[in-house]
Amino acid sequence: MTAKATTSATFEQDVLQAEGPVLVDFWAEWCGPCRMVSPVLDEIQSENADKITIVKLNVDENPDLAMKYQITSIPAMKVFEGGEVKTTIIGAKPKFALEKDLAAYLG
Repeated sequence: MTAKATTSATFEQDVLQAEGPVLVDFWAEWCGPCRMVSPVLDEIQSENADKITIVKLNVDENPDLAMKYQITSIPAMKVFEGGEVKTTIIGAKPKFALEKDLAAYLG
């Protein structure tokens, strides 16, 4: 199961109004570390589909949201719950480190 894409048009429904925690992966096509972290997030999503939803947001195609959430370096991941940012993770990390950062949601 791979993380689905979200855009400015669907962000409200996909993220802000979602049931339970949603991790938003802010990424871009040209970002090497983003491409490294993407399959790791897909793996976490498929193993924890009942606990967390993971969506990807291309910052080049949705600069309004990148600006709104102050994304200054990518990859950046933010966990939203109840429409609010609860956790921010910056940079590509190995799976165990991401799982540790997300432990409160995966537990």
